[in-house]
Amino acid sequence: MSITGLPGQGPVRVGIPIADLCAGLFCALGILVALLEREKSKKGQHITTSLLQAQIFMLDFQAARWLVKGEVPQQAGNNHPTSIPTGVFKTSDGHINIASTGQKIWERFCHALGDPDLITRPEYATAAARSKNRDALNAEIDAHTVKRTSADWVERLNEAGVPSGPIYAIDQMFGDPQVEHLKMAQPVKKKGKEMKLVGQPISLSRTPSKLVSWPPGLGEHTDQVLKEFGFRAGEIAALRKANAI
Repeated sequence: MSITGLPGQGPVRVGIPIADLCAGLFCALGILVALLEREKSKKGQHITTSLLQAQIFMLDFQAARWLVKGEVPQQAGNNHPTSIPTGVFKTSDGHINIASTGQKIWERFCHALGDPDLITRPEYATAAARSKNRDALNAEIDAHTVKRTSADWVERLNEAGVPSGPIYAIDQMFGDPQVEHLKMAQPVKKKGKEMKLVGQPISLSRTPSKLVSWPPGLGEHTDQVLKEFGFRAGEIAALRKANAI
């Protein structure tokens, strides 16, 4: 949280339960690794992870900045912590992400922006100079990008070999042609009703996944679970009568 948010804003939480999600994924990866190792050793082993381990690992290069160089990363807002200009810029109808990493892409970006003079200006000539003068540079870029729509800029920059993309609200994201092609919103039905849920983030060529079931209601499978644990029908009824379940 200390590296998320605008400079001086104070700790800001991420918009998703990132520790919970990543710990589950890392545990799944650990299980796969253990299964592969078992093929060689013919032995099983315990696998553990934690929310803390997951969060530290997900710090990625920010953690490496401290361990390798003793740098304590700070909040950088929408700027990339080490590569400038990389971040969010205004357009005539919203905002876009632009990533001009490296000198070559920076030069392509300046030409696509319609301001090649930025390349030779001393305060922006090198990566170190651009990082030092990031606020002034971002303001100059905004003065250009606000003159065109997000779609215009994304097309123009991508054609020039400058990574860029739109910033969507959730509803816009699900309406994007690529997202629709990936079928990330999948319909499920139950008793004549239909809803859409998020599909799986991986695609298997031979055994593709597909959502087929509606999520269970609260307590829908209570009786079934209790029977699996050996409870008899009368015992389950007594639990219900006592409002224990």
